[in-house]
Amino acid sequence: MPKFMDVHHGMHGITDEALRAAHQADLDIQDDEGVDFQRAWGDPDSGMVWCVSEAPSADAVKRIHERTGHPATEVYPVPVEV
Repeated sequence: MPKFMDVHHGMHGITDEALRAAHQADLDIQDDEGVDFQRAWGDPDSGMVWCVSEAPSADAVKRIHERTGHPATEVYPVPVEV
């Protein structure tokens, strides 16, 4: 299944707990779109959050994030990994 990296902006001050809750919200409904969210990282100072997932499409990733209230600003395919 294709892998994707998505980026969120505007999440200034994000805490470990808030990131964990946002990630869990994605996990709770990811099966609806066939997505497997694997990891998430955040930077409270810049307000940026990054997530890695496997999904049938970038649109599937976007739909899950939109439904959980933290839409991704950008979604990139990750065709090569080491």
